[in-house]
Amino acid sequence: MTQNIYHKPVLVPETLEGLDVQPGGRYIDGTLGEGGHSEAILLSSNPGGQVLGIDADHEAVHIAKNRLEKFDDAFIAINDKFSQMRNIASELNFIPVHGVLLDLGISSLQLDYEKKGFSFKHSAPLDMRFNSEQDITANQIINTYPVELLSDIIFKYGEEPFSRRIARAIVKNRPINDSSKLAQIIVEAVKHRIRRHHPATQTFQAIRIAVNNELQELESTLKQAISVIGLGGKLAVISYHSLEDRIVKKFFQEQSSKCICAIEIMECICDHSPTIQIITKKPITPTNQEKTLNSRSRSAKLRIAERI
Repeated sequence: MTQNIYHKPVLVPETLEGLDVQPGGRYIDGTLGEGGHSEAILLSSNPGGQVLGIDADHEAVHIAKNRLEKFDDAFIAINDKFSQMRNIASELNFIPVHGVLLDLGISSLQLDYEKKGFSFKHSAPLDMRFNSEQDITANQIINTYPVELLSDIIFKYGEEPFSRRIARAIVKNRPINDSSKLAQIIVEAVKHRIRRHHPATQTFQAIRIAVNNELQELESTLKQAISVIGLGGKLAVISYHSLEDRIVKKFFQEQSSKCICAIEIMECICDHSPTIQIITKKPITPTNQEKTLNSRSRSAKLRIAERI
């Protein structure tokens, strides 16, 4: 019998401890993927634990359902955006919960799925949609956006210092319909620049974020996560790049503050009450052993907050 090989989820023991997973608890995994974290939560919350898993990627949901069918009704999988979390949880009467997990960024499944064009390591159509029902694709951005807008996207979402140079090269070489061709164009545009990683990494990240509206989705989802967690419940967020981590850090700081007025206002007028208490003053990162065993964990940062 062939055994399925799933990608290894990051920071599993740290996540379970941070969520304080208990028998009989109810949890939402807002980034289900192949179900690695959900499986760990279900095992730790047994007996009586339940997990609601949400993912925009239809293929990921299919894999997770097959993987976790042994848990029967304790596991519920929904194919949708995690920014629909509150609506989904309300419809399923899955509120309040004891914890919510968000494992952000692109999954190993998506990186290894050659037909979507997420990776510059494969020749594939420029798609990059998590959900194939979305309208915008990477191909449209690469082949129709003006150079100024393209440059802004690459700079803002990829933090790419040579965004203008890359955008001009892309526009000059249109049409571009293949991920490997796009990578080659980027390499040629910055070939004399010293890099710690592949020259196309930040541009591919930027286009993917723009296609899926990832940062705006994250901001919306963080607010919804707090609203579905019961008092004393935990929110655990794993991020992989600085843009995501800054959004999470800022959200935690604002939601744990008594005042969120602008700094120039001398007297508080916001009447804001803290909704969370920050558990991790500094993000938790993988051990050296985990980094060695799972190279994709290297940039992971885990932040945890408690609903108050």
